[in-house]
Amino acid sequence: MLKNSPIHTRRNWISSGHRPIIYLPFKDLWTYRFLLVQLVRKDFHLFYRQTLLGPLWFFLQPALSTLVFTFAFARVAEISTDRLPAPLFYLAGLTIWNYFSECFSKTCTILRDHAQTFSKIYFPRLIVPLSIVISNLIRFGIQSLLFLLVYAFYLFLGVPVKPTWAIMLLPFLILLMAFMGLGLGLIISSLTVKYRDLAFLVAFGLQLLLFVTPVIYPLSAVPETLKYIVLANPVTAIVETFRYAFFGTGDLNPYALGYSSTVITTVLFCGLILFNKVEKNFIDLI
Repeated sequence: MLKNSPIHTRRNWISSGHRPIIYLPFKDLWTYRFLLVQLVRKDFHLFYRQTLLGPLWFFLQPALSTLVFTFAFARVAEISTDRLPAPLFYLAGLTIWNYFSECFSKTCTILRDHAQTFSKIYFPRLIVPLSIVISNLIRFGIQSLLFLLVYAFYLFLGVPVKPTWAIMLLPFLILLMAFMGLGLGLIISSLTVKYRDLAFLVAFGLQLLLFVTPVIYPLSAVPETLKYIVLANPVTAIVETFRYAFFGTGDLNPYALGYSSTVITTVLFCGLILFNKVEKNFIDLI
């Protein structure tokens, strides 16, 4: 490589200590957009490679989870579903929750999983977590088709559910979930470079967060003495607004959405700052 080439100059600048606190290489991301597309395609290919049912797993995964939740929580535990059919109630919560959980769980190990690639060639490291967010967005769109089919089925049966004006907030809700998964994933990925045992806590942390998120129960069913814990979770307002948008039931609270937006934006900025700091010399730490 020539010493004065643009790529060489860019790499020297990025490796130096003069990088901004929050570095967003928009120009480089656009230059490497083909790589971004290839990473998204690779993620899809790896998901159903060597499986009997292939892409059908995109539908089967939320469908099976909905059946389990319906039996365990609605039939056995008899937890309230806000007078909604249990399968529809759980499928709505799982559809939006799965997008966040997939973004988070797959982003939190990117530095360790791609250490060999990062050490050999230059490309904007942020492309990898962005490819995860985009590929999971496509998966979210596919799973949303299942939710809409079940939704249309219950409408046909005459179940009193109807979309509200809040459905226009859907892109905003999806963006918040993407930012939350990306921000938390970048933080954990950066920390596991030095503290590897944190990776073992991710699955447990996701399960814990699920139980303090109104996915398997409505916010109205939470006792007043515990409601502040659930409301402190920034994902709560997103799930409740998602249900309100499609069913007209749930809690649409502008202040809660404002709180969620503030917390998630802060988490994303912290993730970007930590990721930018660690990626410069993480190869030496692994």
